[in-house]
Amino acid sequence: MRPLIATILSAVMLAAAPAAVAKDKPTGEEKLARMLEGRVAGEPRDCIALSSVTSSQVVDKTAIVYRIGSTLWVNRPRGGAESLDGDDDILVTKLTGSQLCSIDTIQLHDRTSHMYAGFVSLGEFVPYRKVDTAAK
Repeated sequence: MRPLIATILSAVMLAAAPAAVAKDKPTGEEKLARMLEGRVAGEPRDCIALSSVTSSQVVDKTAIVYRIGSTLWVNRPRGGAESLDGDDDILVTKLTGSQLCSIDTIQLHDRTSHMYAGFVSLGEFVPYRKVDTAAK
């Protein structure tokens, strides 16, 4: 009888383990909120100068965040956001000019295989700047 109880307890613990791990992983919205803490949104723009971008970060199923200086420009794609994977995606951007605009699309390629993994249709770029607490 005792081995049966131990087996049942082990099975229950193994079944609960993935749920506990999944619960600890923050959602894309939670990751984005953490990135934007202490910042306020500005007026959205249709385009940003890609040559000024110093880094970009994919937020799972949510947004692409571009850094220009100390400003974070958040783009929530109009289409395809559910394909965004921050751990596995490489962004492939083909421009016709020097700006990245809300009418552009970005191809997603798998980081390991480099195979096509989808695309996103960009939306507006919303600037988030740090709050100046010294002025208060």
